[in-house]
Amino acid sequence: MQRRSLVLALCGAACATRALAQTTSLIDAAARGDLPAVRRLLDTGAPVNARDSRGRNAVLAATQGGHTEVARLLVARGADVNAQDDIRDSAFLLAGARGHTEIVRAALAAGADLASTNRYGGTALIPACHYGHVDTVRLLLATKIDVNHVNNLGWTALLEAVILGNGGPAHSEIVRMLIAAGADVNIADRDGVTPLQHAVRRGQQRVAEMLRQAGGR
Repeated sequence: MQRRSLVLALCGAACATRALAQTTSLIDAAARGDLPAVRRLLDTGAPVNARDSRGRNAVLAATQGGHTEVARLLVARGADVNAQDDIRDSAFLLAGARGHTEIVRAALAAGADLASTNRYGGTALIPACHYGHVDTVRLLLATKIDVNHVNNLGWTALLEAVILGNGGPAHSEIVRMLIAAGADVNIADRDGVTPLQHAVRRGQQRVAEMLRQAGGR
């Protein structure tokens, strides 16, 4: 009886060690964009949603590296695109922030949580507007994401596009799309400064004119 218990304990430890090794290998392979290795590890039983010491699953690691095909494979195999790491990044949120539009598309098809927020309290839309990712913003605005969500800084996507944008073609197009999607052009920041007032202060003439035409004050 004792011998059998010892054998079972040893088998259990070996299985746990193997699972840990698979998890580490899968996340490492995803992080470096090694599609064949990721596929092989998944085929041999590596858990698709296991986390590393930073709380990342493999699809988040792939997204951090911008490895679209790896991310797509992981999503197709059941990766959780909403799983957040220690700093509240998820594959969906990070793909939005970095403008990885095809990963965002895959995440949306897999049930991305539109209401999820990053460590700044922002949805995927807000940093996409900040960084001028026009295609990503267009895709997100085709969903039911809250265009007027306010983050921890007191900024909407529109405010972020103006305050942190440069008024150039990309940010101007994003402002146009936000207005067309029903963004409230008069939601002010915590100091009571509206998007139009920020645009005027920054010399963003094209943006300011669009905001005026939309009823901005």
